[in-house]
Amino acid sequence: MDKELLRVVIILCGVLVMIVMLLWHFFKSMRERREYDESDETAYQRGAPRFEDEEEDVDEDELFNFSESAVVDGDALLDDDAIRPSAKQIAPKTTPKAAPPETEKPPIRKDLPKLIEFSIVARADVGFNGEELFDAFERVGLKYGSVKVFERIDKNRLVDFAVASMGNPGTFPDAGLHNFFCPGIVFFMQPRELDKPLAVFDDFIETIDILAMELDGVVWDHQKQPLTAETIAQFRQILAQKK
Repeated sequence: MDKELLRVVIILCGVLVMIVMLLWHFFKSMRERREYDESDETAYQRGAPRFEDEEEDVDEDELFNFSESAVVDGDALLDDDAIRPSAKQIAPKTTPKAAPPETEKPPIRKDLPKLIEFSIVARADVGFNGEELFDAFERVGLKYGSVKVFERIDKNRLVDFAVASMGNPGTFPDAGLHNFFCPGIVFFMQPRELDKPLAVFDDFIETIDILAMELDGVVWDHQKQPLTAETIAQFRQILAQKK
């Protein structure tokens, strides 16, 4: 048989099968529809209720009012921001009092810096040795703290300023000091947290000068530039604003 003829025959067979299936589904649906209509009509004749004709009297109050027993206690599901005061809890408005006469305001001062950070960088390529650092820190009265940095402790057992390692992670080991080296040390203080920031800053600078001489290092300012007398004077002027 020719291939082209065979292809036509196959296509025709497929079309016939589809037509037969469609006709079968059509007659089946018609039969089911007829049976449903007959059963529905029979039920109606016997007095069974029909849903489309059914009407119930609904009390509108029951739709919009809930009894107290139906309210769910959701206090455990609400955060503090979600709890609103009731009308009884809202304080009555009060008449604002007349403002007192304006007095001369104190001059506006600049905010104190949040952090002052200076550094001492070793001149030697190997950096600072741990044993030498610990000895120098002890001579200037710095104490080894619980966070493994050195601290200046005041008479109230509060920290005035601290000294950390310039190497990662910034701490000093409590053992094996002869094997520890770091490229430099970092001094930092928080003036906003101090009662007398200017006095602490003077001690801060004096301690840096002493250690720079003993350890043979170069002092850097907060911008990693050589610390100058002018920069120190500028910080002292700012810190002097807080008595």
